[in-house]
Amino acid sequence: MRTFVAVDFNTELKKEILKLQTQLRNLAVSGRWKYINNFHLTLKFLGEIEKSKVQDIKKGLDEVCGKTQKFCLNIDGLDFFPGNGCLRVLWLKLAGELESLHSLQSEIDIMLEKLGFEKEKRRYVPHVTIAQDVVFNKDFEEIKGLVGNYRFATIEVQSVNLFKSEQIGGKRVYTPLTEHKLV
Repeated sequence: MRTFVAVDFNTELKKEILKLQTQLRNLAVSGRWKYINNFHLTLKFLGEIEKSKVQDIKKGLDEVCGKTQKFCLNIDGLDFFPGNGCLRVLWLKLAGELESLHSLQSEIDIMLEKLGFEKEKRRYVPHVTIAQDVVFNKDFEEIKGLVGNYRFATIEVQSVNLFKSEQIGGKRVYTPLTEHKLV
């Protein structure tokens, strides 16, 4: 099964992100837009794993999260990873207690490496993906100013989830398998 470790968001925040996404979508010529229930903050993509690995991952996440203090983040802008003639990934930037976030992500990466998962080679860039393969009908500098018109709820990071990702009825669905509370 295809899996990843992430911070899930409450419904209120997901609805706020959807409002911005809808406005951005109206300015786009094309793109693949994330569903409201799929908004999250990825900490580690695991890819395909055997079901038998879930228990070891759960135990490791319990240990890491059990010694990590809760912290807060805020949405603080719009950015993208470039692609060929499009914005490969359109995402929301984060601010707030980023040191705590980077520490949590690093501890999870180290723990998962001990379980046989490859350590992340790229620098961790915390972001909330809202779309992929986007082409806008305006300059991105104009578009990214729209984020300033929104006031997003604070993201209170209180737990981490192991998610399963699957294609159901032509739609990507993320289902939490386990939840791990921070202290």
